[in-house]
Amino acid sequence: MTTSPSDEFRLSTRYDAPGVVRVEMRGDLDHTNADALLGTVAEQLAGHPGARGTPGHPGVSELRLDCAPLGTVDSSGLAALIMIRRRTDAAGVGLRLEGRGAALQRMLEVTGTLDYLTTTPMDAERTPGHPARTGSEPAHEDPSAIDGVQNRSARSTGPDGTA
Repeated sequence: MTTSPSDEFRLSTRYDAPGVVRVEMRGDLDHTNADALLGTVAEQLAGHPGARGTPGHPGVSELRLDCAPLGTVDSSGLAALIMIRRRTDAAGVGLRLEGRGAALQRMLEVTGTLDYLTTTPMDAERTPGHPARTGSEPAHEDPSAIDGVQNRSARSTGPDGTA
């Protein structure tokens, strides 16, 4: 099997508006460069903290990751995106994944991370039937429903189906 070298991974950062940082990712987001993305995001969040800010710098209120120029994303790249979500949530900074290509969109859907990475806590609160999740809550929606199924299946029944 022949493999072709991946595009060189490059990051560029710009400010779209006061408090809005855009990080464009170009190339493949994989195990060889996921740390570079995490480092860039950490610098942006540390350099311009959302809640505090500094004179002349209002702080970061939103981080936009431009995914349009991305090539492939492997599991390390996905893990980096999840870590970024945790860090932005902890900093009180909104996260937007913009320009998601079909491959990235499919990966997020298959891995069950689409809602986590693309829905803000405020969006979740406004959506009926979808409670806002914190980073520490499990992914399943109703643990009592799972326990109920397990409890029902554990009961012995008679030949006529009664307990």
